[in-house]
Amino acid sequence: MTQALVTTLDVSVQATDSLTLAGLTVLLADRPEVRVLGPDEAGGDVLVFAADRLDARVVAALRRSAAATRRPVVLVLDEINDSELLLAVECRVHSVLPRAAVTAERLTRAVAAVAAGDGVMPPPLVGDLLKHLRDLQQRVLDEAGLNAAGLTPREIEVIRLMAEGLETTEIAAKLCYSERTVKGVIHTITRRLGLRNRSHIIAHAMRYGVI
Repeated sequence: MTQALVTTLDVSVQATDSLTLAGLTVLLADRPEVRVLGPDEAGGDVLVFAADRLDARVVAALRRSAAATRRPVVLVLDEINDSELLLAVECRVHSVLPRAAVTAERLTRAVAAVAAGDGVMPPPLVGDLLKHLRDLQQRVLDEAGLNAAGLTPREIEVIRLMAEGLETTEIAAKLCYSERTVKGVIHTITRRLGLRNRSHIIAHAMRYGVI
């Protein structure tokens, strides 16, 4: 019987204290799915980084790693707050594990998940992150005068008339715009949202329920 091939992931382990570094290295050392890189080996598929808190020194180290290799990070911490979580995500942290909950199995699963492009976070942190992202998105949209579909009220007016089958000249007359203005509105929508044509614009607006 042919055995399935096991993909081995190269993992770099870093920590702010030598005891934690040794402990995490031991946890991963016997896992067949993982090869722990030595201190002089660069790169790797995943970085496991452990610290007490996400302080300025840790953030600087994570940013250097992100700039140099862009490898995903499994972050092991004692605790993390809402604002620190957003900062961690900006530093390519795909998984956050509470230090007290770390086992060889959980750590290996997190490494495999982030290497595959997934994320692993405790449910409360996921909820906090989604809330922050929603708030951030809303602030950005509000400042730009856009709704969730990325459209302004004037653009929605034009799209509604397009959906009714009106031509450019008819839309211009209906809204008291020039034809050039209507064409400019349509062009701006396609460029900003990456839409191909009028049908694509209408479909986008319908998908978000704005027409």
